[in-house]
Amino acid sequence: MPSAPSSQLPDDVEALRAIIAAQAEELAAARAGLTAKALEVEKLKVQLARLRRMTFGRSSEKLSREIEQLELALEDLEAEAAEAAEAEDEAPPEPTEADAPDQPAARRRRALPEHLPRDEVRHDPADDCPACGGAMHTVGEDVTEILDYVPGRFRVIRHVRPALSCRTCESMVQTPMPSLPVARGLPSPALLSHVLVSKYCDHLPLYRQSQIYAREGVTLPRALLAGWVGRTAALVAPLVEAIGRHVRAGDALHADDTPVPVLSPGAGKTRQARQWVYLRDERPHAGPAPPAVLYRYTPDRKGIHPQTELQGFRGLLHADGYAGFNKLYEPGEDGVASVQEVACWAHVRRKIHDVHAATGSPIAARALELIGALFDAERRITGRPADERLRVRQAQSLPRLEAVKTFFDTSLRKLPGKSDLAAALRYALTRWPALTRYAGDGRCEISNNAAERAIRPLALGRKNYLFAGSDAGGHRAAAVYTLIETARLNGLDPQIYLTQVLTRIADHPINRIDDLLPWNIGQPNDDQKAA
Repeated sequence: MPSAPSSQLPDDVEALRAIIAAQAEELAAARAGLTAKALEVEKLKVQLARLRRMTFGRSSEKLSREIEQLELALEDLEAEAAEAAEAEDEAPPEPTEADAPDQPAARRRRALPEHLPRDEVRHDPADDCPACGGAMHTVGEDVTEILDYVPGRFRVIRHVRPALSCRTCESMVQTPMPSLPVARGLPSPALLSHVLVSKYCDHLPLYRQSQIYAREGVTLPRALLAGWVGRTAALVAPLVEAIGRHVRAGDALHADDTPVPVLSPGAGKTRQARQWVYLRDERPHAGPAPPAVLYRYTPDRKGIHPQTELQGFRGLLHADGYAGFNKLYEPGEDGVASVQEVACWAHVRRKIHDVHAATGSPIAARALELIGALFDAERRITGRPADERLRVRQAQSLPRLEAVKTFFDTSLRKLPGKSDLAAALRYALTRWPALTRYAGDGRCEISNNAAERAIRPLALGRKNYLFAGSDAGGHRAAAVYTLIETARLNGLDPQIYLTQVLTRIADHPINRIDDLLPWNIGQPNDDQKAA
């Protein structure tokens, strides 16, 4: 329960006691949850240590896979604990160099390796005393070392802050330390963005990153990296929600989902969860809004998830035939549906192509030719204004659609009712109004390929690390993918963009979070890229 401003607190003593009791209860529950997570982490560490010892004996592919599963589960649990700490505005201690992956973090700050190059940044206060205008002299200085990463190498940034004293009035002056994304932590914004991009863009789990960094003489245990990821994810959460608001404000969206295996700790098995994609991209019809994509994780594929996410959305929705979307298309009290379905011709073509590849059917071949003519008309108007696209579609696409429908109707009468090709043609005909809606609105697309392209990074990640470690890890991945892929859609290097965001977000006013959106933050200059 967040604390209420003092002006809103009741005057009654009993009411105040009730508020204090409720907050104490919530705090106790939160601490109990963190304790349970800590116990789960320790349990997994014991299992992991046992499996590692076993690898010195007879090894097997199954054993290696189980170790990888436990590594990922630990990653997500440790990041989840850090994310919870960030939400409570607590700074966990940094692990020391003695903190091996299976050992608890000690309570002292890590010393950075001496072999790394060091760049000094001085924060000198003014020469004149702010209190009386007298001359200042140095009485000491504070030095804070931050681990930074520039492409291909580590370095240390030494923030030097001289403490000056006024010779006249003895006032003390020292420039405050710049805010860091991880409070009292050692990573720079550039290092944090590198870790995030390596994990979610290059699909390197944290334990593998830790091994890579160790070869460069920098000890960064997995637990430490997981803490950074968790706290950073909590820090950028308002920015992710700002992207979500921008996406839902569009009048034409693309939506799709893909399965994500998620580890069930203790069971040694995975279950099926989903990552959803909601994309706004007006570039094909020369719309003015910047493109953006929102990713959402859900533990299952129930229709309530897209229905809740798109509650309040009004416009055109490009999607597949998943029944969970159907409630969105239902008419309102005025008899008009606020969301109109735009079906995907690429799905239709894919079903028919599979039959043709398997059987060589001449009917399937002809159907593919007719559908190809629909796509040919679209290629010539991509990027043109919506009204121009509509004129071309009325003149060219509508007659071609009529020819496709006639051929499908005629062919169905010739085919066995239970054949795969008949099923593919019926799929198209039963969805005909949604399949032809694009021809009556220049903002629509002929396919939902844009959403499928947005899903591709998730599929690559699934191929590389096979599964998510937990539900919390799935939510965290969705948030970071939202930032990375939206930056890409706007022509930004994700690592440079995240570095800019993490440099500014700790002190950034929440009511101006839109300033940090990819299309508002701007391209970095050469000095920022080199920094």
